[in-house]
Amino acid sequence: MGANTALLAFAEGDLRPALRGAVGADPAEVLDLVRGMHIGYEVTPIGDGLLGEDVYPPDDTSYATALAGAELFCDRRLVCDPPSQLPATLLRAGADRRIIMHGMHSVSDRLYFAVWENGSLVRSLSVSPDAGITENIGEPYDFERPYWAGERPVESTLSGDPYPLPFHPLELGEDALRALFGFILEGLPDPSDVDPYEVPVRGFRVADPTGREQAEREARMSRLLRRMGPPRRYRLMPDGTFQEIGAEA
Repeated sequence: MGANTALLAFAEGDLRPALRGAVGADPAEVLDLVRGMHIGYEVTPIGDGLLGEDVYPPDDTSYATALAGAELFCDRRLVCDPPSQLPATLLRAGADRRIIMHGMHSVSDRLYFAVWENGSLVRSLSVSPDAGITENIGEPYDFERPYWAGERPVESTLSGDPYPLPFHPLELGEDALRALFGFILEGLPDPSDVDPYEVPVRGFRVADPTGREQAEREARMSRLLRRMGPPRRYRLMPDGTFQEIGAEA
C-alpha cells in the first residue's frame, strides 16, 4: 500500500462520466485555469501526462484538465490539511459547483478528504496513525461506515503493536478515491471504475518567482532530517509478524 494523491476537482455532478469521456483538453484553456489558481506564480507548460501517473506531482509542478462539466487539478499546493482550511480563493473558484479534495500520503499513512456542496462544507476527514483523527466534520459517507464499525482492522504492524486506528487510512483512502473521483490507484478495479491511465492531463511548471517558497521547503527538509533517527529495517516472519533487523545483521 503506497499511493499518494493531491487532487482537487470542481464538478457540476458525478466525475465518472466526465473522466470516462476525457480527451486532451485545449492547452490554452487549461493554462488559463492553472494561472487562475496560482496568482503571482510563473506558470509554464511542460510535457503532458496521465491522471494515473500524475495524481501527486513533484514540487513546483501541476497537472490539470478541463472536462465536460468539471475541472480537475493534481497539485500539492491546492490541497490542505485540515481540509476545512481550504483557502477562500479556491472556494470562490468552485463557485456553486461541487468541490472535492483528496490527499493521501503513504509514508505517514495520512488521509484527508472533503466535499463542499454549493459553497458549504458537508464532509471533511483528516486522519493518521500519529496524530489520530484531527478533523471529522459532517456525516460519514456510506463507503466509510465499515471502517468506523471496526470491520476493516489492520491485521499486523511492523512493531507487532496494535495499530492505533480501527482501520488503515490508506485503505479508506482508496475507497474515498473511488466514491468521490471514480477511480482507484491500488487494489482490484470494479467494472464501473474509470481507468486513470486513460485520462490525459496537461502539465505545467508553477514556480514562485521570488524563490522564497523553495527556500522555505529546503529549510523544512533540513529540520526534518535533523530530527530523524537512524533507519530501521524489518523482516516478515513466517507467522505474519515483523521482526526488526538489528544493525549487526
